[in-house]
Amino acid sequence: MASKPQWNHTVIEANGLNFHCVIEGKGEPVILCHGFPECWYSWRHQIRSLSKRFKVIAPDMRGFGRSDKPEGVKSYMLQTVARDIKGIINASGYEKAHVIGHDWGGAVAWMTAIQHPESVDKLVILDAPHPAGFFDTLLSDPLQVIRSSYMAFFNLPVIPEAVFSSFNYAPLKMAFRYGSFRRKAFSREDLEVLAGETARPGALTGGLNYYRALFRNFELIKNRSKLPNVKCPTLVIWADLDLFLGKELTYDLDRYVDNELTREYVPHCNHWIQQEQPRVVNRLINNFL
Repeated sequence: MASKPQWNHTVIEANGLNFHCVIEGKGEPVILCHGFPECWYSWRHQIRSLSKRFKVIAPDMRGFGRSDKPEGVKSYMLQTVARDIKGIINASGYEKAHVIGHDWGGAVAWMTAIQHPESVDKLVILDAPHPAGFFDTLLSDPLQVIRSSYMAFFNLPVIPEAVFSSFNYAPLKMAFRYGSFRRKAFSREDLEVLAGETARPGALTGGLNYYRALFRNFELIKNRSKLPNVKCPTLVIWADLDLFLGKELTYDLDRYVDNELTREYVPHCNHWIQQEQPRVVNRLINNFL
């Protein structure tokens, strides 16, 4: 029986916070930014693959897992979290890195490339709309409004925390298992790790604060048409059957990227794309980088 991997855990101080990170491999740096309700462990398949060629840095984003969890919704604005990624890159001894993000981590990756172009070598986005494109779509596409209606629930105080944590975090585990078309994408151990990291004090509220900050981000909403375009080569990987984010969100991305833009659609796959179809995702990322 193959032994379980022994992950290299460390803490990186950046942007005034302490970030728990798993770091593996040698070579050019790659930063992996996870989504909600997740942690570094969501990238376990990619860490194993990418660390053969790159130095992989997989942090728990602010508010998640074992990283610091600043109080207040304003602490989770996209512009602020993007500074975390730049800070982690610089604190690791680099001027720039390849930045890869899924879900909320993808939104942060977009903003990092927009706000700090000098810090991003290549950008890889998994199932995460461009911030400006997402707001524009919500104003024009009723179907995406329906798909995103859960965000209204997440903006309620206290109640989402109570629901997710009920019955030993059973709703959270169900979101992973039944939000995937491959039922075996998540083992029992995987679900326990993901739920356990979310159960850390303050982690659930920290993750939900990303949603709570989004629609209070009046500066971003008002000035979204003035955001600079992404300057680096960009790969967008999208689950063909994402129940939450329709692939229509990828159709108009050319107007936001000045450099090479590549789109890849993964068939028979739902939102947890890098965990549901890791071999496909790993191949696409490795080929692009």
